[in-house]
Amino acid sequence: MRLSLIAFLVAAFGLALPAMPPDTGPRYLSPGELAISPDGHFLYVTCERSDELRVLDTQTGSVQQIIHVGHVPRGVSVSGDGHLIFVTNSWEDTVSVIDAAKLQLLRTLPTGFEPISAVSDLSGTTLYTANRLSNDISVIDLKTGNEMKRLAAGRGASYLALSPDGKYVFCTHIYPNIGADRTPPQSEITVIDTARQRVVARSSLHNVGGVFHIALSKNGRLGVAAQLRPKNLIPMAHVEHGWVFGNSLSLFGEEIGGLMQVPLDELDRYFALPYGVAIAPDAGKVFVSAAGSNNVTVIDVPALLHFARLHRTSFANDLAASANYVTARIPVGRNPRGIVLSPDGKRLYVANRMDDTISLIDTAAARVSSVIDLGGPKTVTPVRRGEQVFNDAHFSFQGQFSCANCHLDETFDGMQWDLEPDGFGVDIVDNRSIEDLAGTQPFKWNGGNPDLATECGPRTAKFIYRSQSFNAQELTDLVTFVLAIPLRPNRYRGKNGELTPAQERGKAIFERAVRMDGRPIPENQRCSYCHSGPKYTNNQLANVGSGKPTDRSPMIDTAHLPDIAYSAPYLHDGSAKSLEEIWTVFNPKDTHGITNDLTKDQLNDLIEYLRTL
Repeated sequence: MRLSLIAFLVAAFGLALPAMPPDTGPRYLSPGELAISPDGHFLYVTCERSDELRVLDTQTGSVQQIIHVGHVPRGVSVSGDGHLIFVTNSWEDTVSVIDAAKLQLLRTLPTGFEPISAVSDLSGTTLYTANRLSNDISVIDLKTGNEMKRLAAGRGASYLALSPDGKYVFCTHIYPNIGADRTPPQSEITVIDTARQRVVARSSLHNVGGVFHIALSKNGRLGVAAQLRPKNLIPMAHVEHGWVFGNSLSLFGEEIGGLMQVPLDELDRYFALPYGVAIAPDAGKVFVSAAGSNNVTVIDVPALLHFARLHRTSFANDLAASANYVTARIPVGRNPRGIVLSPDGKRLYVANRMDDTISLIDTAAARVSSVIDLGGPKTVTPVRRGEQVFNDAHFSFQGQFSCANCHLDETFDGMQWDLEPDGFGVDIVDNRSIEDLAGTQPFKWNGGNPDLATECGPRTAKFIYRSQSFNAQELTDLVTFVLAIPLRPNRYRGKNGELTPAQERGKAIFERAVRMDGRPIPENQRCSYCHSGPKYTNNQLANVGSGKPTDRSPMIDTAHLPDIAYSAPYLHDGSAKSLEEIWTVFNPKDTHGITNDLTKDQLNDLIEYLRTL
């Protein structure tokens, strides 16, 4: 009998893969974002895992203060006058407001769903937060602490920057906007007029998926955003040709005379997950952290602008282009995220998320001059090792991408892929969220992988990474980490689990055994039959009638439903743009549950209930 991969690993290496998420163990800091005081004396560091803001003295490199904030703090910024520090608490939907002089928490303000970053206007009267899960931007009156309005943004609103003159706020998005099935991803830079507090422009980014930090030069003539250009419409069989992800920048502003996308990769080296961006005070250099490649890229801006003006047509996919403007690749710690320059531009601080350290780069010499230890735990657990593997791109051919490229911030990327193991042009797969996976096997849309070791093991190395990939211990650690990824809070459920009247009506529809006319519903056509158990899956395959001509089999793995509200598009191939489309467009014959007897109001109630799961 052929051994499964788990059985092989246990027999050959004596390794046991966990069936359930392990204990959390040491509480790492995981520094993600940075801000600096106007005088350059203090560095502010958000620590995502320990729910802290750590304040460093930049002269001594020592931690001066630890301020406890909300759960999973992400963004940090400083008011224009330097008097206030703002920290977004992404899993609590709040902003902590801190007195910069006393280093004390003043108050906590409510925001939209999962705030990632915050900036205040120049007058210090209004605060803007980018809310990833509600796809909007909160506008908060800092005098009263009240949220005045929310502005519609693109999908996964995440990173904000204020123009030097204070007239505009720019917002980028971690997920592409939902468009027509099997079309190139499209994102945007949302532009807000601070005087009118309204969106005045949406600059389209063609063939762009995740967009991360954005920065503007002090003279306001150049804007730079770090981004991914996924090649998800062709089979993932072109890793050796550089055709899976393009790591790139979007440039905009007067210096460019519009918007232009430029590559960061080289012909035989790639710089995965461009994340943090900083522009030198004299606008002579741009610095970009590569979260998957563990380095910082240095770009000569005059050389970049000269090259861009000579090539007015797009060169976003030209892997020979970066040699004309990249001057250095500086190795730093693991998973570098946020970066910030000292006011004089002589030092660049880099948050190494997987090392609990800060790299200090001498920008003139283009090298790391020192490393600041933030004081996190020194024991490295299997979960932490697995998290490091998850975020490290060196396992793939020429370091092109890591697990974290498709599962951004341990979730998903909002796109659909044609993975080669199934054959070219068949079995298109929607990228699912990987939170709280324990007990939801089998994996893959058709249930073809019985366990995570099969999902993440040699198959990934052969067909996706095109490399030797993980050894047995690395695979064990990776699976351990993935099984430990928690489920983020559900924003549609009452604090004590109570349901609204609409949600109660939707629950009754979800659990019903008879049609509206009283006829019985066969057991296998009831919502609660396939979507049963603690994670709302019976772990079985079913033909729900949503198969496509490109699918090899009509049998679909029953998806688990927790936090399904956040993971559009839907169905196995992502062809349904919304929960409503699952039943209004793709269920004409009642093969995916009995829904054609429902009124629109009843279907809305069902969807309201599903959002609470």
